[in-house]
Amino acid sequence: MLDQLKLFVTVVEQRHFSKAAKLLNVTQPNVSLQIRRLEEEFGTTLFVRSPKRVQVTDSGELLYLKAKKILSLYEQAKQEIEQQQVEIKGVIKIGASFTIGEYILPRILAEFANQYTEVKVEVFVGNTEEVIEKINKHELDIGLVEGQVNSNIRMYPFMEDELILIAPPNHEYAQLRSIKPEMLDEQVWILREKGSGTREYCDRFFSDFSLKLQHLFIFSSSQGIKEAVSAGLGIAMISKLTVKKELEYKEIKQLYVQNQNVTRTFHLIEPENLNASKARELFKQAILSQRMA
Repeated sequence: MLDQLKLFVTVVEQRHFSKAAKLLNVTQPNVSLQIRRLEEEFGTTLFVRSPKRVQVTDSGELLYLKAKKILSLYEQAKQEIEQQQVEIKGVIKIGASFTIGEYILPRILAEFANQYTEVKVEVFVGNTEEVIEKINKHELDIGLVEGQVNSNIRMYPFMEDELILIAPPNHEYAQLRSIKPEMLDEQVWILREKGSGTREYCDRFFSDFSLKLQHLFIFSSSQGIKEAVSAGLGIAMISKLTVKKELEYKEIKQLYVQNQNVTRTFHLIEPENLNASKARELFKQAILSQRMA
């Protein structure tokens, strides 16, 4: 059918069977035969024939417009499929802050690696400050961070995250439906290190409510914080993404602060003036397609 439509379109544009036959490198009787079969297929006359030229009927004009669209879509699909099949190779250097690198990136990487088997990916996991520093030095192709980005680098939001307060199951507030912010004064806190995106939000929370800390412990990973809270060391602010299992198994408890909902945006960042490879652009699109509330 596609060959018939191509032939039909050529006849319409040439207004002559023999000219169309010459262009398509087929015989004129073959052109006449294919046009006759199309007319039988659609049950209508497509051309008014004359010795010198052919005139397109109203039905022929309608079919011509539709055939052009069909042939255009076919060529577009063919090109896109060919582009898909071109082997993508290269190395991508990705930096991710801890929450993203440990709880979000592995799943995205697995999907990407299955699709692009010849692309090598190198991953650096550190805090937000460290990732930004490496982006500024052009040591990374892409950064995925959770904190504020003040540098002169390009950034794209791709996911929303909720920060929650967690406490040991036997904490004095663990059974309360909600607490007031001032009740968090003079508590033992478990925090991330300076330079961490999560620490940045914690410090802002303390400042907003003028909270004093009875004592604090510093851990450089979400896993360390979860274990410390579960062991009864103190309370912490942490991404809800990282504690789903622990909450489900009641290893820790979530504290609900009245009228407080702390959210933040994860960003993809990249250096200025970076020569983008095909592999890098494909991975960037894989990240940005994760956008969700």
